Amino acid sequence: MAVFLLALGAACCLGLGFVLQQHAAQRAPRDDLLRWRLLLDLLRMPEWLAGIGIMIVGLVLSALALGWGEVSLVEPLLTSNLVFAMALASVITRQRLGRSGWGGVLLLGLGVTAFIVAGDPQGGGAVAGALRHWLVFGIVAGLALLLVSLARRLPLFEEATILALAAGLLYGLQDALTRATASHANSGGITAVLHHWEPYAVVGLGVFGLLLVQSAFEAAPLRISLPALTAAQPLAGIACAVGFLGDRLRVTPGALAWEVSGLLAMVLGVVVIGRHPSMPAACGGGPESGEDPGPPS
Repeated sequence: MAVFLLALGAACCLGLGFVLQQHAAQRAPRDDLLRWRLLLDLLRMPEWLAGIGIMIVGLVLSALALGWGEVSLVEPLLTSNLVFAMALASVITRQRLGRSGWGGVLLLGLGVTAFIVAGDPQGGGAVAGALRHWLVFGIVAGLALLLVSLARRLPLFEEATILALAAGLLYGLQDALTRATASHANSGGITAVLHHWEPYAVVGLGVFGLLLVQSAFEAAPLRISLPALTAAQPLAGIACAVGFLGDRLRVTPGALAWEVSGLLAMVLGVVVIGRHPSMPAACGGGPESGEDPGPPS
C-alpha cells in the first residue's frame, strides 16, 4: 500500500509540475530549442521554478517507491501523471473532461490494473551480469540519441513528439538506475553508493532528459508532447527492470495476453487523454508561433 500511495503521489506532483513547466516554456525564445541556454532562460521564470520544485517532490516520492517496490509495479502507476496534468489543464482552460476525457482515464486505469494483476511483478530475481547490463543500457540510450538526431530533421510538432519519446526512454532508464542506486544504499550505505556509477548516471540522464522535455514543451502544446513522454517512460523502465534488475513477470500465455492488452490500453489511454481539448492547445500565444491553433473550444 505504501508503494501505491508513494507512486500515486509522485504521479500527481509530476503531472502538476509538467503543466507549469510547459506553460512557462512556451514563452521561451524559439532559438533556445535543444540548447542549454533554454534552461538558463527558464530559470528566470517563477512559474517554471515552481513547476520544477513540484516535479522534484514527485521525483523524490518516485525514488522512494522505486526503492521499496519493483520498477515494473511503480512505472505503470506513474503513467497516471497525465490524469493530474489534464485536471490542472482543465482548470486553466475551464473545460470539462467530457466523454473522451473520462474514456482516456478509464483506459489508463484499466490498463494499469490489468498489467499489475496479470503480471504480478516481483523482484528478487538474479541481477544480470555486466555485459547484459551495459547492453540494455546502450540499447535504450542509443535509441534515445537516435530519436534526438531524427527529431532535428522533422517539422516542429513532430519534433516535439520525438523529443518527448527520447526523454521518456531516458527517464525510464533513469528510474531503473534509481532502483539500482537504492539497492546499493540498502546494502552498503551512502559510501557504497558513491563507489558505483549508477547515481552519477541518474544525475546525467536527469539533466539531459530535462533539456529534451523542456525543448518538447517549447516546441508544441502539452497534448502533443506529454502523451509520448508518459507512454515511453514506463515501457523503457519495465524493459530495463526485466532486462538487468531481475524483476520477474508472469509469462504464461494468458498472463502475457493480459499484460500486452494492459500496456496497449495504457498507451491508448495516454493518447486519448493527451488529445483531449482541455490540454493547452497553443504554444506561442498566437498565430505568429507557426502552429495550428486547432478548432475553437
